[in-house]
Amino acid sequence: MQNSMTYSLPVSIEEELAKVSGEWAADSRISRIWQKDAAVWTGADEDKWLGWLDVVAAELGDIQKYNDLRADIEEAGFTDVLLMGMGGSSLCPEVLALTFGKANFHILDSTVPAQVLAVEQRLDLAKTLFIVASKSGSTLEPNCFKQYFFDRLSQTTDEPGKQFIAITDPGSKMEEVAHADGFHHIIFGDPSIGGRFSALSPFGMAAAAVMGLDVKRLLSGADEMTTACRMERPSDNDAAMLGLILGVCHRAGRDKLTIFTSPEIADLGSWLEQLIAESTGKNGVAVIPVDGEPLQPAVSYGNDRVFINLKLAGSNHDVDLSALFAAGHPVVQIELDNLYTLGAEFFRWEFATAVCGAVMGINPFDQPDVESAKIEAKKITEEYESSGSLPVETPFFEQDGMKLFTSDEYANQLREMVDEPVLAEFLSAHVANVEDGDYFALLAYIEMNDEHEGLLQHIRTKVLERRLAATCLGFGPRFLHSTGQAYKGGANNGVFLQITSDDAVDVEVPGQKFTFGVVKAAQSRGDFQVLLDRGRRALRVHLGPDVEAGLGNLADII
Repeated sequence: MQNSMTYSLPVSIEEELAKVSGEWAADSRISRIWQKDAAVWTGADEDKWLGWLDVVAAELGDIQKYNDLRADIEEAGFTDVLLMGMGGSSLCPEVLALTFGKANFHILDSTVPAQVLAVEQRLDLAKTLFIVASKSGSTLEPNCFKQYFFDRLSQTTDEPGKQFIAITDPGSKMEEVAHADGFHHIIFGDPSIGGRFSALSPFGMAAAAVMGLDVKRLLSGADEMTTACRMERPSDNDAAMLGLILGVCHRAGRDKLTIFTSPEIADLGSWLEQLIAESTGKNGVAVIPVDGEPLQPAVSYGNDRVFINLKLAGSNHDVDLSALFAAGHPVVQIELDNLYTLGAEFFRWEFATAVCGAVMGINPFDQPDVESAKIEAKKITEEYESSGSLPVETPFFEQDGMKLFTSDEYANQLREMVDEPVLAEFLSAHVANVEDGDYFALLAYIEMNDEHEGLLQHIRTKVLERRLAATCLGFGPRFLHSTGQAYKGGANNGVFLQITSDDAVDVEVPGQKFTFGVVKAAQSRGDFQVLLDRGRRALRVHLGPDVEAGLGNLADII
């Protein structure tokens, strides 16, 4: 079997794993998953969302469509590709593009005006293929992206649709738009496959074909994993065992899945974040994925962690988790034979996540709290459309161009904790609220670039070293379709620092009264309001228009 898996567990977890594994074997639960028995989970509508179990065989049986797609794209002479989508529609393509070094394949999954302009500046619009990826066809962000670039092309060509491809589910609003606007291709997904389980469906594989990857090879590895996942005894089924480990660790309070990877496959962590957080974070429970955190000495980790190390065979830059192993922490190690065995890992983790959800007693295929943030954001955009301005906000504190926002209750709590009402004291008090078993999350609604990420990683590392708690970092609004579900729907053990800013330059959304800056503001405010409504310890710091200077100041204070 390709991509070997090994693990080491504390005795208490090993014993519980043996018990749960025995229960699963006795109850034939792996077979029941393949029979699409919703009672494996909550008996709700889970059976309607299991198309991913069969998608690999279906895609292999229709592989010629990807060969034809690649040939068509090559003949058209496009030099760049821009995929516009959110969450599951964009993260697998992002992993493939970064892992295989496809520098001409770009992703847009941000409504931050600076991000939209930065992506546009990297393109020769006349020679760019635009892919709009949206299962429902009604997701706000991809529709805004499509309108923007379709309008830009309309200024120079009479047939802009010839440079567009839609990947969507049959009967969606996007299919209707694609027909009306004369799109070059419409590629259909499977409505029984949710976005985060869609990597091996056309949402991932069409992008792979456009990149020039060997789609059959990716799917063949996944097919081998699919066969392995049919083994009925958990002890013979690595993917099932991985899911049981995560579920049993969660029961034991180890709810922070800390992900390390070889640098060659580093972006796989972003895909795993969405799959795990959005699937398990609901009903007051969650497995919180921790990706991109720097490795610490074993003594710095509490008993709320489980570690996964995804290694690429032959890599010279693997992390050494032997000290964690020796200290008695749960450690799982998976070695990928080569880059193309990513296909196998996509399926392994989808299956494992479904198993973990069953152990946790939840429906891993819904995302109720993603919708709650969308509803709040829509209220704000509708108010802007009717009044021409965003709702007025009043910070509870302001200093050096930075404004702090939170609920009245939490603001009063912070005031009681500070000796002097200054920015550094309030930030210190907020970080001091990170307790044992908590995690700290940076939610940054700013342009995602190397400079900003470096400053945010600096802040994250300082909090990690100071509080010895798990730390997360997400750029908005992309994390709203990913870890945001767990932050709102999971346990109340997160401390959040949201970062927003003014826009030095805003960008119009053609055909709409609002701009990208308004959409971004509505999303950040809606996200923040839901966190407060759920009683989360959340603080928002609003920077001025000079984001880098503001972040630098924030990092210095931290």
